[in-house]
Amino acid sequence: MATLRLPVKDGPLALYTMGEPKDFGPAPEQPHCRVAMAAPHMVSNPLAHTNPWTEPVVAWDDTLKYRRYLWGLGVGVAEAMDTSHRGSGLDWPTALKLIELSIAESKDFPNAVLFSGAGTDHLDPGNAKTVSDVIAAYDVQCSAIEKMGGWIVLMASRALAHVAKSPDDYAKVYDAVLSRVHKPVIIHWLGEMFDPRLAGYWGVSDPQEAMKNCLGVISANAAKVEGVKISLLDKDLEIKMRRRLPEGVKMYTGDDFNYPELIAGDGEGFSHALLGIFDPIAPAVTGALSALTSGDVDGFNDIMTPTIPLARHIFRAPTQYFKTGVVFMAYLNGHQPHFIMMGGQQSAHSLPYLADVFRLADQAGLIADPDHAAAKMKTVMRLYGIEG
Repeated sequence: MATLRLPVKDGPLALYTMGEPKDFGPAPEQPHCRVAMAAPHMVSNPLAHTNPWTEPVVAWDDTLKYRRYLWGLGVGVAEAMDTSHRGSGLDWPTALKLIELSIAESKDFPNAVLFSGAGTDHLDPGNAKTVSDVIAAYDVQCSAIEKMGGWIVLMASRALAHVAKSPDDYAKVYDAVLSRVHKPVIIHWLGEMFDPRLAGYWGVSDPQEAMKNCLGVISANAAKVEGVKISLLDKDLEIKMRRRLPEGVKMYTGDDFNYPELIAGDGEGFSHALLGIFDPIAPAVTGALSALTSGDVDGFNDIMTPTIPLARHIFRAPTQYFKTGVVFMAYLNGHQPHFIMMGGQQSAHSLPYLADVFRLADQAGLIADPDHAAAKMKTVMRLYGIEG
């Protein structure tokens, strides 16, 4: 197998010999026992003659090809979410185009699961004066997605976090927005570790109290809520909330640290999944959920457990820069020809961080072609003036 020299923490380069890739099995013929969606990344166009920090340009063919790859594995897509640089480079008009194109692409896959993010990101939080402004902004995006036949993930709103004075303001906004949608939505509660501007969401700083406020909104609008995704990296709070959801409302884990345990569940329930980490580990997701669907819990854990160190590394603090690791994995596995990101975020982490992504992905069996990936790793290292 391929051998190369990689950076190690606080030390010189060290030889690393890659292992064999794992065969996680074929895509399922029937849906899995859990709904599993990846929030996939965008592929940037490195040849666009613009400022990549302020005017990122999408490589549409490669971006859509990756969605087709996920559906082909039996993994659903949560489109135009934060993994796609929503709110950090992907503006609303471009997000809407992406959603439209993804809806069209999904029609080639009979069992494709596709939800799309509706938020308020076209409204500058500083220009939002009242909750009515937030409601109107949500309505713009929700109506545009539903007009295309899409299903909605109702994203957390920076504008709402800016103008809300109390939990009642959150309830007023969500009640109004949910009363207008035509199909049940997934509510996304995104924690401040992913977006610091969402601190104090649901009107309080205490997560336990915020959970109660969120549950109040869901209970009051249960017929319009398909599920809730919480991205707080707190498995105990997720389990507690899961047990208190109204009948028929699903919990979607957004916990990129503890997802295997939450998906497997306990005697009182389980979580479905909508995860950024499912982008780079999609083949393992397919194999693990096929095992779980057949009743093989040990097989599920045997596949999922080796992915946890990789996930915890990619999503380590500062968590909002996890996209660097996700896109690096796509580059290593040949899903895109370059490692250039929107906003120049390929530079958001160090070379040792990237080397650890490489090692941990290899140890989880997630490097599809070791020789090819090793060559790409060496290319990146040369950009830093290092021969691997």
